[in-house]
Amino acid sequence: MTPVIPSYITVHLGRPNQPAENVTLPFTEYIKNVASSEIYPTWPENAIRANILAQISFALNRVYTEYYRSRGYDFDITNNTSIDQAFNKDGEVYDNISAIVDEIFNNYLVRRGNIEPLYAQFCDGYTTSCNGLSQWGSVTLANRGLSALDILRYYYGDDIAVVYNAPISDNTQSYPGVALRRGSFGDDVVTIKRELNRIAQNYPAIPKIKYINGVYDRETENAVKKFQEIFNLDTDGIVGKATWYKIKQIFASVKRLSELTGEGLTISEISRRYTRELSLGSQGPDVEALQYYLAFIGYFYPELPPIPITGFFGELTRDAVFTFQNNYGLPVTGIVDANVFNRVEQVYRAVVSELPANYQSAIGEPYPGKFLVEGDRGESVRIIQGYLNKIGENKPEIPAIAVDGIFGPKTKGAVIAFQQYLGIEETGAIGPVEWAEIITLGNNL
Repeated sequence: MTPVIPSYITVHLGRPNQPAENVTLPFTEYIKNVASSEIYPTWPENAIRANILAQISFALNRVYTEYYRSRGYDFDITNNTSIDQAFNKDGEVYDNISAIVDEIFNNYLVRRGNIEPLYAQFCDGYTTSCNGLSQWGSVTLANRGLSALDILRYYYGDDIAVVYNAPISDNTQSYPGVALRRGSFGDDVVTIKRELNRIAQNYPAIPKIKYINGVYDRETENAVKKFQEIFNLDTDGIVGKATWYKIKQIFASVKRLSELTGEGLTISEISRRYTRELSLGSQGPDVEALQYYLAFIGYFYPELPPIPITGFFGELTRDAVFTFQNNYGLPVTGIVDANVFNRVEQVYRAVVSELPANYQSAIGEPYPGKFLVEGDRGESVRIIQGYLNKIGENKPEIPAIAVDGIFGPKTKGAVIAFQQYLGIEETGAIGPVEWAEIITLGNNL
């Protein structure tokens, strides 16, 4: 996820574990207060600009890495100068500092090749010293004619760059709000798999996850259970809020994201991180699920145009989204954020719940709303097994299996054989595409 400038930031007025007031204020007002508390308005302008850029980057690093929130705190940063930066509630803000902050508040520092805001340590340079910017030293360099960027590179290294005009957004916690468990699918599953594999480099007892896709399978569940066992969490294999943030915390720790010497998040890694927003050109399991839901709803609401389930968000999908948003009183943007997706899923489940059993069988079995994976049991598994056997009567490459409602290795093998027949990724899991193809082909036969 590319960093954004938060509209607001919450400051804890004390040490992290000390009972104290939390103050939530606009990010720009926070930086103005910090700058006016840390430096002098009479300093050379280039020194002021260098210090403000360091202060912005420091704060953004705390927000972006969820340094405190991942540890269970309900704030983004403290005003304790031994670990964070100065903030004086109701403190005076100087006019020239205010003007500079208004100009550069959505610029921040990175190391070339990284997207993570720099953990820009600084100190006054007289009473304290550190492995970062010296505030009084920056004045000396500015008086020698160095630019703000030259000052920053003097202290942080020649590979420092400035990101200009970053987008602004409201703060949102990264936890998706719904626990992830076997059968879940989507971009949050990709994130958890990737982070668990990185943690496993330092904790080899955690089994590596072979396929970094959007399906929460048994392999993922086993890795989560081992993680929970190591870090004294309930070993249920479910990524609820406590497990989610513990994974975030340990991931940040092993990557040392909050240190100047950290590995950072490289641009190549950004391609393996995903947003929840779906729009024209998006692809993946979330798009497949969206298309299935819309296609199913379209059985009963013919104003929704028919769409194929391809996993690619093309113009047909966008038109269906336009129509859905218009019919359900949502802003007609053609973009599916978490609110729109949840509304689509809600309508889908409402339709399914109202269907008579005989009507369900007439149009095809409704998708259960989750990926079916090895280890699952129940009626949905039994349905798929029956359909696979029916298909196998005409497609001998698909082996016969027991219709017992247990998703075991033989069922997984049959699913892989069917995926080979379709020419799609051989995950061994039943997602929206596989479900629709199996039910449709089975009914046709």
